[in-house]
Amino acid sequence: MATAPFIGGKKGGVDLDGEVFGEGFHEPLVHECVRAELAARRQGSASTLTRGEIAMTGAKAWRQKGTGRARAGALSVPHRTGGGVAFGPKPRHYTVKVNRKARRRALRSALSLHAERESLAAVDASAYGAPYTKGAADALKGLKGEGRVLVVLADGEENAAKSFRNLAAVNVVHVHSVGVADLLGAARVVASEPALEQLSGRAK
Repeated sequence: MATAPFIGGKKGGVDLDGEVFGEGFHEPLVHECVRAELAARRQGSASTLTRGEIAMTGAKAWRQKGTGRARAGALSVPHRTGGGVAFGPKPRHYTVKVNRKARRRALRSALSLHAERESLAAVDASAYGAPYTKGAADALKGLKGEGRVLVVLADGEENAAKSFRNLAAVNVVHVHSVGVADLLGAARVVASEPALEQLSGRAK
C-alpha cells in the first residue's frame, strides 16, 4: 500500500487508499474537468452598451438634403465616436457540466499521479498551536522535488494555513475548494490527514 510521508519532524506516513491513489491517468477526463473548473472561475461580468442602450440624441447629424454630404442617420451607430459597440460582450456564465463519475475519476487520476511521482506528502496540522511561518518553511525543506507547493487543509487548521500561506511559491487551499486544476498546477502537494481523508471520500 502506498503511503504519504510526513514532513516537519513527525515520523512515519499516512496510508493511502489504493482505490483512490491507484487510478491510471485518464487524459481526456482530466482535460475535461480542468477546462470546466477554469471556466467556472471566470467572472463573466464584462459588459458593453449597444447602440440602443447608450445615452444619445435621436436627432439626425444633419438634415437629409441640401448639405452636399452623404445622408446621416442616428449618431449612436457603432462606427461613430461615442456610438454603441457592435457584438460586444454581455454578462454570461462560462460553466460547463461535467458528469459526477467523470469528475471523481479525474480527481483520482490527479491524486494518483502525485502518489506515483512521490510528490505527495502529509503534514501534522495539529502541531501548529499558533501561526509559525519559520516552522512551515523548515518543514517544506524536507519535501522532495522542486516547484510550486499546494497545501491542502481542512476545518480547524487555520494556524497551519497561516503558517504556510506567507511562503513564496506556496498556495494554501481548503479541501472543499481544491480541484483537479489545482492538483495538476502544483509540482508538489502537502495535505493534512483529515484533508487526505476528505479528498479520498470525494474521489470515490
